[in-house]
Amino acid sequence: QVQLVESGGGLVQPGGSLRLSCAASGSIFGIYAMGWYRQAPEKQRELVAVITSGGSTNYANSVKGRFTISRDNAKNTVYLQMNNMKPEDTAIYYCNAAKLNSDSVMNYWGQGAQVTVSS
Repeated sequence: QVQLVESGGGLVQPGGSLRLSCAASGSIFGIYAMGWYRQAPEKQRELVAVITSGGSTNYANSVKGRFTISRDNAKNTVYLQMNNMKPEDTAIYYCNAAKLNSDSVMNYWGQGAQVTVSS
């Protein structure tokens, strides 16, 4: 299986920045995409950003122009740089990895990182 360990959450003021990290370990061969989801209290989980093994990226409309997803393949780590943060960015952020094993697809999740944007 794949283990995902997140770091970098915390409290930030509106307009500030945070960077989340997600390190993958275990049976990482076959991972074709990694990304970030978030879930605010009493709201649905939503996709924030995703990056594929080929380097293409996609972002939620709410974070376009403010957040950047990147990866370091040598470290098996994906990052989420969050700039110009807003109170509505407050949520638990979950790292995700999608793995193709034979003819099946598995999704793995990090432990979650609390991000709070407040004065």
